[in-house]
Amino acid sequence: MAEQVASHHRASAGQLPPDVAEAFATEQRDLAAAGNPSGVAEPGSRLPDGELLDVGGQPTTLAQNLGGKPAVIVFYRGAWCPYCNIALRTYQAQLLPALAERGIGLVAISPQAPDGSLSTKESKELTFTVLSDPGNQIAGQLGILTAPSDGTRAAQLQLGLDLTQINAD
Repeated sequence: MAEQVASHHRASAGQLPPDVAEAFATEQRDLAAAGNPSGVAEPGSRLPDGELLDVGGQPTTLAQNLGGKPAVIVFYRGAWCPYCNIALRTYQAQLLPALAERGIGLVAISPQAPDGSLSTKESKELTFTVLSDPGNQIAGQLGILTAPSDGTRAAQLQLGLDLTQINAD
């Protein structure tokens, strides 16, 4: 996955306006410097459940999707995130087969609206479950939410990326 990220960096270098590239770089540096947020659920903690939406927009829960079976749950930002797309494709190609051999499922959750989740599932040819977490309820309970800085929000808007329109809030 690291080589895919490096390849993405090489391919996209110089394509973003300098102020946008700097806003994103600053955000990455700040996140790395901050480390893990306080209050993050510990490995092995009981996973909270709540109302999620499937790719068709129908209400569901993790419990309904898992049916009592073990699973790896991953959170991603949305279809707009190139790093998330790299990770999801890698999970499909490399992680999912290893999990399936062990009888373990894989579920990906994002705050984007169900149509974005459906688009992600179809365009990345994902065979595992993809769900929407409206309002980041589950992510919030796990303590894994971060809010983009004002500079990053402005850069996203400059690129036509309005998360208030993309996410299921």
